[in-house]
Amino acid sequence: MAVDNLLGDFLKARRGRVTPADGTVPAAGRRRVAGLRREELARLAGISEPYLVRLEQGVDRHPSPQVLRSLARALELDADAYAHLRALAGTAAVPPSRTEVSADVHRLLDTWADHPAYVRDRCFDVLAANKRARALAPMYEPGSNLVRAVFLDPASRRLFPDWAEVAAQTAAALRAEADPRDPRTVRLVSELETDEEFRRLWARHETRPARDELKHFAHPVVGPLALRRQALTVGGAEQQVIIVYQAPAESPSEMALARLL
Repeated sequence: MAVDNLLGDFLKARRGRVTPADGTVPAAGRRRVAGLRREELARLAGISEPYLVRLEQGVDRHPSPQVLRSLARALELDADAYAHLRALAGTAAVPPSRTEVSADVHRLLDTWADHPAYVRDRCFDVLAANKRARALAPMYEPGSNLVRAVFLDPASRRLFPDWAEVAAQTAAALRAEADPRDPRTVRLVSELETDEEFRRLWARHETRPARDELKHFAHPVVGPLALRRQALTVGGAEQQVIIVYQAPAESPSEMALARLL
């Protein structure tokens, strides 16, 4: 993954995904490119085309907040993509990664003995997990990388009945949460780009952080599970995220979850 023109790559990718709306962009002969032409985006954003060229080529890397807002509106970015755009235009240093999990967090995971729970970092490396999480899937073993498991481990396609949706969410979450300047992220993405589906999803530049949602599993021993995922940030270690899975009370999933161990 190249890290020398992250902002420009994002702008070009998202420009290619915007379909000119009726009346928004005048028809001008046969279109030879998908999405907006460069001059069309510049006009919609209220900036000059030469300036947009400098942004896309990486000559100018730090547009003003006003320009960023205009580009986000013209590119039809949602809140997550807009936050990612602002981050790419910033100059903040890469924060140090914490790989150790505090004793308090370890105890917290153990108190959730009935619920699969684990800790991961922003690069999706699993740092700690309780017994039920490790019984749910090998990908939750400490030392595993969740993105690598989803795309490169064939078992994940059997574990997730809606694997295509999980894969798209995983790539979008990595894009949203991992720092693209972190050498670990660069190495991980370079490895994952050997997978055709990851390359396709990564090229879309979608950003969607992990949120609370229902997740489906097809466990090889206890059968289908529908679990509600909750994501919690660790106080004092913002690079770490606790993921907890819960089943609805008295549901078949709760009974199946109880049989995991």
